Amino acid sequence: MIERHIIIDEVDPVVFYGVNNSNISLIRNLFPKLRMAARGSVITVLGDDEETALFERKIHELADYCTRYNKLTEEVIIDTIKGSPPQELKMDDVIIYGVNGKPIQGRTPNQQLLVKTFGENDLTFALGPAGTGKTYLAVALAVRALKNKEVRKIILSRPAVEAGEKLGFLPGDMKDKIDPYLQPLYDALEDMIPNAKLKEYMETNVIQIAPLAFMRGRTLNDAIIVLDEAQNTTTHQIKMFLTRLGMGSKMIVTGDVTQIDLPRTTQSGLIHALRVLKDVKGIGRVEFGKKDIVRHQLVQRIVEAYEQFQADKEQNETEQNNS
Repeated sequence: MIERHIIIDEVDPVVFYGVNNSNISLIRNLFPKLRMAARGSVITVLGDDEETALFERKIHELADYCTRYNKLTEEVIIDTIKGSPPQELKMDDVIIYGVNGKPIQGRTPNQQLLVKTFGENDLTFALGPAGTGKTYLAVALAVRALKNKEVRKIILSRPAVEAGEKLGFLPGDMKDKIDPYLQPLYDALEDMIPNAKLKEYMETNVIQIAPLAFMRGRTLNDAIIVLDEAQNTTTHQIKMFLTRLGMGSKMIVTGDVTQIDLPRTTQSGLIHALRVLKDVKGIGRVEFGKKDIVRHQLVQRIVEAYEQFQADKEQNETEQNNS
């Protein structure tokens, strides 16, 4: 009798084992000659040498599938163990498969351009109005790089700009005060990485989410670094952030220059950086428009209404100045 210990630490055990351990029960039924026990990321199996070796190989095949597609179905388990590999899901334009196997991909030409530009440059600016998927796609590209072992960590950041509510008056400790500013980044991650695996990544600092001020003094190697809401950085802040780029790393900077929450006397670091860096090689730039909005269709009409209002206001001011 041989005892083998199989480690499947690349997958979320909750997804791999199934609801109420349904997947592991099916696997156990398909290997009736073996005795097995599963706890956490370790599966222990006892039995004949040849049978346990086959079992180990099939478990790794299932784990690879689960890592890639974030799901594991009864059909896939049976096909894999019976010897006919499961059919590959269509990967055209898919960045990653999110929670429950949801395909995440560039849905508009500009979103697809962002994916291409990110692949060709170490620093990419993604600019455009709310709802165009800038942040979501940036996080998806970072998660893909992590899953493909192209980098060792993901660092997500936002400036904690006070928009209406003063930071000091929010309840709780510093983390409690800052987390509301970072919630959109948490939301995107929760859509792409199963909860147990995401918690593990956060606890081990494989994924780090921090306000911009926490970036000072760091050199970020072997990482994908995302700065969200960059229009709310000052010129000094964005220069500090951009110079954190280390070896083997890439940056994505997202922002909407029409939604600046800085004091009126403070220049947006994003606008300044775009002007300063416009001719620097190795920097990509993708500009999204109203046609790229992928939220509720009402969002596009809201954006158009605000643009029309601003255009009418500027026209009236011009007419008044000329009269």
